[in-house]
Amino acid sequence: MLELLKAFLFGIVEGITEWLPVSSTGHMILLNEFVTLNVSEAFWELFLVVIQLGAILAVIVLFWKKIWPFGKKNNLQPVKDTGILSWCRKDVWVMWFKVIVACLPAIIFVVLGLDDTCDELFYNPVCVAAALILFGIAFIVVEQVHVKKGFQPKITDIGQISFLTAFLIGLFQLLAAAFPGTSRSGATIVGALLIGVSRTAAAEFTFILGIPVMLGASLLKIVKFGFSFTGTELALLLVGMITAFVVSILVIRFLMGFVKKHDFRVFGWYRIVLGLLVLAYFYL
Repeated sequence: MLELLKAFLFGIVEGITEWLPVSSTGHMILLNEFVTLNVSEAFWELFLVVIQLGAILAVIVLFWKKIWPFGKKNNLQPVKDTGILSWCRKDVWVMWFKVIVACLPAIIFVVLGLDDTCDELFYNPVCVAAALILFGIAFIVVEQVHVKKGFQPKITDIGQISFLTAFLIGLFQLLAAAFPGTSRSGATIVGALLIGVSRTAAAEFTFILGIPVMLGASLLKIVKFGFSFTGTELALLLVGMITAFVVSILVIRFLMGFVKKHDFRVFGWYRIVLGLLVLAYFYL
């Protein structure tokens, strides 16, 4: 029962920090210092990745109408007016092709095995804290510049994102894969803001982009670990995933409402404080 309560707590932290641009890695490192699951190192690494499936399911549920590429009702852009292709939503298919383009840098990164190398080099408190602080500063600087210049985004809807823009956002996402603590959502949102995407469109595209990225990462971890889970391990995964799903629903709804009226500077300051706390805890 105690281990299940720990999994529940990790699911809450995952559901909150996966979507807010504050780095789930930094929070998990701190939480793991105080709350440690009584499991093997291999299962712990699997657990951290696989509970993301709950978070991803929340995105699929909330954005279903925007991501499901089939349907006759309210299909304003059918591939063809008649036949089977009239059930295909052209705008959604195009969006998914853009998501694939945005994923290309990360796919190449993983295929070359650079993800494991970067984890060995940078998955430590100092590097994670540095990434938290640097991207926190980046949020503040970008938003401050936007305020001074009276930022008017060139792209206000994810349908306006071009293939080139999607690829550039994918390059920013690569920073999160290379440097733990950067935050995948944080890196992509900062990148999108820099190239003229509105906060709302940047957040939406980031959420949808996370679907193939996090699904792929989870499946790779499961394949590497194997499917020989004990009953306890399976229960821990289910509790963590379900909790992450419920919390993610609430957090995504909060963030989409938040960005319509506020900028991201508050998350920048939060990241800086968290980075300093990580450094203080491990080295002072």
